[in-house]
Order: sequence, then C-alpha cells, then structure tokens
Amino acid sequence: MTDMELLDRFKIDRNNQWLGILLKRYTLLLLGICMKYLKNEEEAKDAVQQVFVKVLTDPTTANIQTFRPWVGTVARNHCLMKLRAKPNRIVEIQEKMIHTRGEESEERLAHLEKDRKLELMEESMRELSKEQEQCLTLFYLEKRSYQEITDQTGYSIQQVKSYIQNGKRNLKIAIDKKINAS
Repeated sequence: MTDMELLDRFKIDRNNQWLGILLKRYTLLLLGICMKYLKNEEEAKDAVQQVFVKVLTDPTTANIQTFRPWVGTVARNHCLMKLRAKPNRIVEIQEKMIHTRGEESEERLAHLEKDRKLELMEESMRELSKEQEQCLTLFYLEKRSYQEITDQTGYSIQQVKSYIQNGKRNLKIAIDKKINAS
C-alpha cells in the first residue's frame, strides 16, 4: 500500500497499526535525521523511539497530508528541542570540530557561525512574550496553519497573525542586538 492509502485507512478507523507500518518504512530516514542533529547513535535511536510515540499519540496526526515530510519535521523538531535542553551541547560540538583538525576551513567557519546564530535565536525566542513564542514555534517549527494555531491556542486568526509578525520582528531585533554586542 502507498503512504496515502495507509494514511487514509488511519483517518477512517484511527487504528495505529497503519501508522506503525508507515513508521517502519521511515525508521532509517528518522535515524539519519536524528543522527544529523544529535551526533550520537544511542541518543538518535532513543529520539526515533520518542518520535514514534509522539506520532502515535499526537491528535493532529489525523491532519497529515503527506507523511514523509511531516514525520521528518517531527523528528527534526524533537531533536532541536533535545538540543535546546542541553545549552552547552552546541559549544561542545563546535570545540570538537575545531580541535579535531589543526586549521579551520571556510566550511567549518560557516557551520560554526550558523550554529552560533541558531543558539542566539534559541536564547532570543525565550525573551519573546509567551504568545509570540508559542505562535512562532507552531507556525515555523511545527508547520501549523493559522487555523490550526487558532484551534490549538484559542487566539483569533488576527491575534495569531499579529503574534507571528511582531514575534518575527522582535526576534530579529533581539538577535541583532546579541550579534552586535559580541
């Protein structure tokens, strides 16, 4: 059966068996995604299991249009949340990359700069209002629509749009201040 046929069957009878078949198909993809972010095989395997549980218990699973990109996004977001819980993790990875070889290539410098910007973004997200942080996370990280955010949070569509627009602006300002201060 195709992914869509399995998804359709799940939507009809809500039997997790159909999602289980889909997850089995994408286990290696999910492991690869988790390895990319976590850089540790055991942590990656644990993360894949946690993604499975999330997919099987998440009520929004019924709204999936295409499974592969959706489950990849769930895995990526899960890994990013794990990394956020370890604030020194990015610094450790950066130091490891610098010390493994004598000279830093342009690619490494670009990678370090990107990691630093992500770190600044994570810090700055925590400085936003609760509503802005929630709406930005749902919209950009979880790829939710305005309507889905409205349904989940209880905010009106206009409030959601406003929180996202103002949150983006405030996030950029906060990141720019941190970059200029360093």
